[in-house]
Amino acid sequence: MNKIYLLLFFASLILISSCREDDTSDRDPVEFCPIGNLVDLQMALGNPSGAVANVNSPNNYLMEMDEYTISYNRDRAIANWVSWYLSPNWFTGDGSRQDDFRANPFIPSDWYTPNANSYQGSGFDRGHNCPSADRLCSDNFNSATFFMTNMIPQAPQNNQDVWRSWECYLRHLANQGNELYIVMGNYGIGGDGFFGYKEKIVDGDNEITVPASIWKVAIVIPEQDGDDISRINAQSTVIAIDIPNDQEAGDFAWDDPSFITTVDDIESLTGYDLFSELPDNVESVLENKVHDVEAGYQACF
Repeated sequence: MNKIYLLLFFASLILISSCREDDTSDRDPVEFCPIGNLVDLQMALGNPSGAVANVNSPNNYLMEMDEYTISYNRDRAIANWVSWYLSPNWFTGDGSRQDDFRANPFIPSDWYTPNANSYQGSGFDRGHNCPSADRLCSDNFNSATFFMTNMIPQAPQNNQDVWRSWECYLRHLANQGNELYIVMGNYGIGGDGFFGYKEKIVDGDNEITVPASIWKVAIVIPEQDGDDISRINAQSTVIAIDIPNDQEAGDFAWDDPSFITTVDDIESLTGYDLFSELPDNVESVLENKVHDVEAGYQACF
């Protein structure tokens, strides 16, 4: 009797092995993306402006998604800020760039929101906040980066040169065994695009504010299991960048001394509290740090 059970056991193992799917080509692309409580992950450092998902707060309207979190400003028709988490498994996988720019269907129906053609002829790019290349783990995740609520009117040379290199540097850090918490935003009115200075893009009866400056802050920590926020300390790497929204910015590297700033300076300019979930003693140290770029780093695209 024992021999019969043993034979049945080995036969079941052979059957399971023969049915195992090693070829991932037919899987749903979403399976390559992270799973779990992704909404909380995107805003783990805090809610910089105290945004709420309430139509009575139209200029600080919270939109939480698996891919990133937004504070949307109805009157400016752009985000105040966007926050997201980054590690290699978010930009490696089965996805590709979708280029499906479109209005965000989750905006309250009686609000204006830009569509794919709203920036046409303006002299400004549809510049991503959360980059397309940060969300290549699946087509669905990448497609979410093309909602127009994730775009700002960005000077082309700024977007395609200095800012693109800056985004690439952060993915380089992730590929070095790190995970990053990132917040990007803008402030002011008026940028210098392909056709010169402009404060607004007119879209029918509506207007889209062209920001004067664009900033981004990243905390970088070694990738490990466990609670990330508790592992952020006064020695953690912080990078804060503030770049004018103009064509001339594209003539410089992203790490030009005039672009590197502190979190404290960005908070003073915007009124935001970027690291509110960190202990006060850690927050105060990190917000005053000025980043030193690693020696020998070459810009990537």
